[in-house]
Amino acid sequence: MNAKYDFVRHSTVLRITPPGRWWALPFKEIWEYRELLYFFVWRDIKVRYKQTAIGAAWAVLQPLMTMLVFSLFFGRLAHIPSEGQPYPIFFYCALLPWMYFSSALQSATNTIVENQRLITKVYFPRLMLPLSAVLSGLIDFGISFLMFGLMMIYYGVRPTISALWVPAFLLLAVLTALGVGLWLAALNALYRDVRYVLPFLVQLWMFASPVAYPSSLVPERWRLLYGLNPMSGVIEGFRWSLTGRGKAPGGLFFVSLGAVLIILLSGLAYFQKMETTIADVV
Repeated sequence: MNAKYDFVRHSTVLRITPPGRWWALPFKEIWEYRELLYFFVWRDIKVRYKQTAIGAAWAVLQPLMTMLVFSLFFGRLAHIPSEGQPYPIFFYCALLPWMYFSSALQSATNTIVENQRLITKVYFPRLMLPLSAVLSGLIDFGISFLMFGLMMIYYGVRPTISALWVPAFLLLAVLTALGVGLWLAALNALYRDVRYVLPFLVQLWMFASPVAYPSSLVPERWRLLYGLNPMSGVIEGFRWSLTGRGKAPGGLFFVSLGAVLIILLSGLAYFQKMETTIADVV
């Protein structure tokens, strides 16, 4: 007797379609692709120091040399007030979040264009690319932070209880870099002029932030308007939390916090909206 068997294979069809609403942020999808995010971060770190002579030591040398130059010209020659602190400590406190922000912003802006071949061949949440660029910069920040610890020992500066606020101000810097990076990454995919404007923007933003000078030099009537620059609250917060001197950022911080939330939410929404066409135009 011959028996005939029919084998029926059950398969699942996964259809990838653009989001129906551009404000529907894919947090669940990002969690599902969390391992991919880890590999993107690890890849960015390896590429950054691949075939370099001194490797991660650049994360120390760059801020150290910048601190020496600014301390000479702004501290010794221009006599910029440092609120009773040694100017190298005063400046390096601000340089820590600023160098992280500027590096993360430039990496996030270029990440879509640099990964155009990957974007056009396989699907994954595009938000992973600027997010990994922002997170990978934390490694350099950690190395630079160790250098600041040695400087505090050298100058005899002791941390206070306010140092517990450092993670909060660091998180604010991360969200600022991510929010602005999302805007610029999407715009850079459409208009390649962004890559040429970015260095000028970063340089101008640095002098508009209290990196080389205290925010107390800003007139009181302009202080809240000055806080619309989110990095002003971050930098002042770092100075206060790391040295324990001066006043807490107060109103300046809350204005900066509000600006960060607006930039981040609008950046997420705009990037999500442009994600449906990025693969076609990149």
